[in-house]
Amino acid sequence: MQTGSFLDVAESALDYGVMGLLILMSVVTLWLFIERMMFYKSVRIEDYEHRDNLELDLTDNINIISAIGSNAPYVGLLGTVLGIMITFYTLGDVGAVDAKKIMVGLALALKATAMGLIVAMPAIVAYTIVLRKVERILTKFDVAHESN
Repeated sequence: MQTGSFLDVAESALDYGVMGLLILMSVVTLWLFIERMMFYKSVRIEDYEHRDNLELDLTDNINIISAIGSNAPYVGLLGTVLGIMITFYTLGDVGAVDAKKIMVGLALALKATAMGLIVAMPAIVAYTIVLRKVERILTKFDVAHESN
């Protein structure tokens, strides 16, 4: 297998694998955030007798948003490590040191880390917003049931 062909295959695997996973994580986060916000608008605390049942309904799937926010940087870092490994493997296989190839390879590798951070930051913000909304609804439930 030629080195150029290996590099192309490896870069494609990195792009479609790691970047595809990060895009999927981003879409799942957005979908869950929108679903939770729509649910919170429709929730009626008077339909619940027990706080625990309300809390269970309110916190459905928010752990997934948190997990995505926590793990997206690691997925990006994995992509960076793989990209750097591919770059060094290719340079070692060719036997010549070409600064341009090194810089291009490292730049391509670092885009995975950037994408991981781009996915993680909104996910953590979404998780924080959702968590605050849960706290507010539970507090309204407590206040409504205190007066009874």
